[in-house]
Order: sequence, then structure tokens, then C-alpha cells
Amino acid sequence: MFDGKSILITGGTGSFGKCYTKTLLERFRPKKIVIFSRDELKQYEMAQVYNDACMRYFLGDVRDENRLKEATIGIDYIIHAAALKQVPAAEYNPTECIKTNIYGAQNVISAALANGISKVIALSTDKAANPINLYGATKLASDKLFVAANNIAGTRRTRFSVVRYGNVIGSRGSVVPFFQKLIAQGAKELPITDVEMTRFMITLQQGVDFVLKNFERMKGGETFVPKIPSMKITEVAKALAPHLPHKIIGIRPGEKIHETMCPSDDSHITYAFKDHFVIAPTIQFSFLTNFNTNALGEKGKLVERGFSYDSGSNSQWLSREEFLQLLE
Repeated sequence: MFDGKSILITGGTGSFGKCYTKTLLERFRPKKIVIFSRDELKQYEMAQVYNDACMRYFLGDVRDENRLKEATIGIDYIIHAAALKQVPAAEYNPTECIKTNIYGAQNVISAALANGISKVIALSTDKAANPINLYGATKLASDKLFVAANNIAGTRRTRFSVVRYGNVIGSRGSVVPFFQKLIAQGAKELPITDVEMTRFMITLQQGVDFVLKNFERMKGGETFVPKIPSMKITEVAKALAPHLPHKIIGIRPGEKIHETMCPSDDSHITYAFKDHFVIAPTIQFSFLTNFNTNALGEKGKLVERGFSYDSGSNSQWLSREEFLQLLE
């Protein structure tokens, strides 16, 4: 569905944007791929690798609605990946996080509606479900904005959906490269915030493939959640450095012991499909009411009342060996 189409990726110089671009170029023949981000050095470095004739690099910030409207002229699909994502940084710089993650989301919506974009998928996070930190709260607000945007679109063709998933193995700023850096520097121990801490685990490519598929599945208003395995952070540390002891340092500001992707409060609107869940909108759309069947005809089943999908009670778990294989 991406052959001959123009795709814009906000925050496109990040780990996700690079992998998404690579995948689009390998599997499809897009008319144009627009990388929209604010860091000229990262754009320059990315352009050295991805310099196909269809590539375009737009300097801009999602906080700037006018620049977004210029960048989205002639675009068919948007992937909104731009966000301030570091939990401690958001706790100490709340207004900056709000400007990018909430106001930026609204600017993407406004630009998509102004230019008649066909489909928009916004990337969310497990931290947006029952949030206890500012980053999660801003992403929940962003999710709600994108879902409600379908009502604003009304009879216009633009449709918005959300993709929510957990820890991306090896992504910048995550625990894996942090541990790897410490190990390379000759650390005598690895810091662990809490011995019970768990996280959902997904590879970058799996995340990209999930987003690609959901452009085909989406009707508008859904929150897509992949069924992925969990892992204890202590097991991650043991897999990377089985010879090193652990030092318990305590939970950082805004951190959870376990992450949730489908909260129990949404169980009455959550549908289980073969390899993913769909959380239907809490608001009613005049144009669409049935979310147990997607645009591909795949059918889901309403989960039991009170069902919660969280990393601590997950039925799928990664072994150390499987984790190392995914890391490769």
C-alpha cells in the first residue's frame, strides 16, 4: 500500500524513523519519504545512509504548526514518532515535555486535516496506560487527541489511529545500551532499580512491522497493542553480563515496577486478535461502531471484564538465550 505514496515521519532521525525508512525502501517503491525533525546534524548523518531519490529532509519542530502544514502538503500517510521520551527528564522539565508531546500532537492533527492526509498513526508507549509519570500522562493526552481527531475529521477522508508498545530492545536511552556501555567500561556491578521490575520487550523491526501492518488494519480510532513477551530487568542484566553482581539503587522518579498496555478499566472495549489487542475508542463515532473486525477482515473477541495486559502477569516471557538472539 506504500508503492507510489508519500510518507512523512515526524522525529524521523530517531531509531524508529531510521528503521521504518530502511524497511520502506527495501519492501516498497514510495514516491517520497519525508524525514521531519529538528536536528540538522542527525539529518545530515541519516542522509549519508538514506540518500535515495525519494528521500526528503525537512528541518522543523512539531511545536511549529505552520511548518508542519508546509511539510505535509502532498503527503498520503503520517507516522508521528516525535516525542520527548526520557521519564526523569520529563519529570524535571514538565513544560517542555507538554509542548512537544501534547501541543505537538495537536499540530500534527491540524496539519493532517488541513492537507487531507489519508491515514495517520501516532506512536504511543506502555507508560500511557494508567500513567504515574509526566511522560506517560502526556502520551495518554496525545493518544486521546488522535482518537478524538476522527470525530473532528467527520466525513473527510483523514483517519487517525494509535500504536502502543513497550521497551524497544537496544533503542537509544533504553536499559540495554546503558548496560552495554557500563560493561564495555569495565564496570564491577550493574545498577538495578528493583529486583521485581519487568518490562515488555519488542525489537525495533518488530515495532516497525507492526506499524506497517496497522496501516492496512486501521479504520480510525483504534489503539493497537502487540502481544509481546516480558522480561525481568535482572534477567536482562544476567543475559548481558552473567559474571557481574547487581547493585539495587531504587526506583527512579516516575518509574513503575511493571508496565501496563491494556488497563483493566478498558477491558469492556478491548478486543483480542491473534497477535495483538485493539482498544476501541471510549467515545462514539457516527461513522463507525464495530471494532471487533478490522479493515483486513480479521476478527477479534472481547476480552473478559477486568482483563489487564501488563508485563508482570504476562503469559509470554523471554529467556536469556531468546533475548540475546533478538539483540543480535
